[in-house]
Amino acid sequence: MDQQIVNAIFIGSIYALFAVGYTLVFGVLDILNLAHSAVFMLGAAVTYTLVVSYGQSFWVACVGGILVSALMGLVIEHVCLRPLRRRRAPPISALISTIGLALVILAAVEQGKPGSFFAWLWKDGANAVAFPVSTIPNPTWHVGNLTLEAVKVAIIPIAIALMLLLGYIIRYTQVGRGLRAVAENPRAARLMGLDVDRIISLTLVISSALGGLAGILFGVALGGISPYMGRDQVEVRGLAIIVLGGMGSVAGAVIGGYLLALIEVLAFITFNSSVSGGVAFAALFLVLILRPQGLFGTRLRERI
Repeated sequence: MDQQIVNAIFIGSIYALFAVGYTLVFGVLDILNLAHSAVFMLGAAVTYTLVVSYGQSFWVACVGGILVSALMGLVIEHVCLRPLRRRRAPPISALISTIGLALVILAAVEQGKPGSFFAWLWKDGANAVAFPVSTIPNPTWHVGNLTLEAVKVAIIPIAIALMLLLGYIIRYTQVGRGLRAVAENPRAARLMGLDVDRIISLTLVISSALGGLAGILFGVALGGISPYMGRDQVEVRGLAIIVLGGMGSVAGAVIGGYLLALIEVLAFITFNSSVSGGVAFAALFLVLILRPQGLFGTRLRERI
């Protein structure tokens, strides 16, 4: 039981980091960026490619994966969202647009052929891959009944520190005040002299960078790097988390990430792995029916 709780804290850190990116965009634009799971996958796939195919150190490859993910945020804004926003298209149009981009990213990665950037896909096909064992030192410690892997232990403070840093930026910096102003009333923010388009672009860049980093951490700790890792592993969970915590609330996304991971672990212990896989769907359904504003909607009133 203790080991499973530790595992829940670890996987909850990744869930929360991923969901924060989801909810950050929703808090500013009132839309769900469904390309976020594809960015999650892209960060891990680019990092793996740079390590395995191009012989880069993990840290250089990690920076490359995060940069590509951040640049994808600009693509999402300039290709999928800004043109529709200027035409005053309904939110459903932006939702469909991001789904389309997610499919394009997935197809681009899937086309791994000999000599292409993602050539390892040609060799491994649909099989998920993992970073080579020598990529990062990963000693294991035994503390009582617990087995602790260095990589998984390190991910917890890294994720928490990044989320605290983001919270500090949003609450206490000029950039954060701009984000909150745009989230509250874009028209009023523009009249006050804020460059709304620039703030939205920055939001997408930060969100996508966090999503790509979450994918890298997932790939390092759990393996399972494939074109479908975002869709199969975190997409629905991310949606469940932001609904569970309260739509548009960064704090709610963090709490919801850890809570969903704990619920999944308890379901795994009580039932089995096949049941735990449906927990995100069940949580999403129950919260939407019983408390649409999220479990923490009353306490976490601010959207950001």
